[in-house]
Amino acid sequence: MHPFDEQRLQLTRRRFFAQCATSVGAGLGAMALEQLLGPRKLFAMPGSGADLPRIGPHFAPKAKRVIYMHMEGAPSQLDLWDHKPGLRERFDQDLPESIRDGQRLTGMTSGQARFPVAPSLFKFSRYANNQDGAWISELMPHTAKLAHEIAFVHSMHTEAINHEPAITFFQTGTQQVGRPAFGAWASYGLGSANANLPTFAVLITQGFGNMQALSARFWGSGFLPSEHQGCRLRSAGDPVLYLKDPAGVSREDRRRMLDLVGEMNEQEAERSLDPEVRARISQYEMAYRMQMSVPDLVDFSDEDEETLEMYGPEVRKPGTFAANCLLARRLAERDVRFVQLFMRGWDQHGNLPAEMRLQAAAVDQPQAALIKDLRRRGLLDDTLILWGGEFGRTVYSQGNLSKTDYGRDHHPRCFTVWMAGGGVKPGISYGKTDDFSYNIVENPVAVHDLHATLLHLLGFDHQRLNFYHQGRDFRLTDVFGSVIQDLIA
Repeated sequence: MHPFDEQRLQLTRRRFFAQCATSVGAGLGAMALEQLLGPRKLFAMPGSGADLPRIGPHFAPKAKRVIYMHMEGAPSQLDLWDHKPGLRERFDQDLPESIRDGQRLTGMTSGQARFPVAPSLFKFSRYANNQDGAWISELMPHTAKLAHEIAFVHSMHTEAINHEPAITFFQTGTQQVGRPAFGAWASYGLGSANANLPTFAVLITQGFGNMQALSARFWGSGFLPSEHQGCRLRSAGDPVLYLKDPAGVSREDRRRMLDLVGEMNEQEAERSLDPEVRARISQYEMAYRMQMSVPDLVDFSDEDEETLEMYGPEVRKPGTFAANCLLARRLAERDVRFVQLFMRGWDQHGNLPAEMRLQAAAVDQPQAALIKDLRRRGLLDDTLILWGGEFGRTVYSQGNLSKTDYGRDHHPRCFTVWMAGGGVKPGISYGKTDDFSYNIVENPVAVHDLHATLLHLLGFDHQRLNFYHQGRDFRLTDVFGSVIQDLIA
């Protein structure tokens, strides 16, 4: 097909009006603006990397950035944060049917003849906060000392009962695949505060237990421009793939190549009016700048011994949770908007006591050090920290139960997450569960409510942070969500 014919097919009446409405929201009035702004600005999609301004907060934010620690596999709230001392008297008794109330179970326990109550094997102690005190497991002694900084939410609940849809729901606000991750929404709304690093960074740690699949779409940009997708920093080899120039290619050669590719992409952008072309130009330029900024980012040689000791003995091993927590702090002080830490291995269907000791030991000291490090550097007040899994665990044991060993199945009805910094009310416990940590009895918090609250702390009305796609506006909270004001300082 002749290029002119192809161009004519691209510029259909429907495409013209869609682009006009999306870009400036003014329909035919966009034709007048075109003379002032030029075609590049007129036909740019929001967040495409062209010259239109970023969305920006709707009101004064309390937080400028987010560090989200996702414990993939779903840690047991009963063994970490939700103290139920009365369960010791119910050891090996069947969970009352009135408590289960016909709940849908996974295929792993639906066929069990019994549902024996499994009290936590671990000791809990009370730590001072602004209320009566937070009960925290002996597995988290370092984190417990910071109870006065933390807001515990004991009444989280979710829709999904299996890992893949549950993680997808927590990361993107829906169980359907293909939607933007929370970090991508933050990048789209806040824009970049560091020209040499991506706005959304992802760090992954391998745990010690049953590993669930970790899909790149958990940090994908979905239908948002691809410049907002998360950039995974690897723990071995080059931190970012293809960051180094090939042998025999100098930095000057790379610059000339990018200039040529950029010119060709600019021509393609003018021809096709596809905003993804300019997003790709933006990504190429970011990769070029990251060749200088990333090696400095991951080099811990400028950290003093006191700091390294605070994060624990594993901090010098790339890819450990300790190293990734320190890297998260270095990203935060470089104004990266959203840092996502995944810690794998929390899926304890059996052998829970032994595996949880390893998992908790790997995260406890580093995550406490991260809070203390941000505080002493003046970063905690505007850095929002979130810690949690995709759902909770059952009070009954999956499979065999003994005094020293048990496992727990998936439980979406109630579980615990916690937050710190970034405008969160410190030292509180919000929401309550029943005596079995099975049902919520006070102040339920849905995933959409949590997302709405986090966006509010970042300065966004969650109902107004929208992106037009396939004929309608989309948002992280879909048509749901309420801001939990009691969690806000």
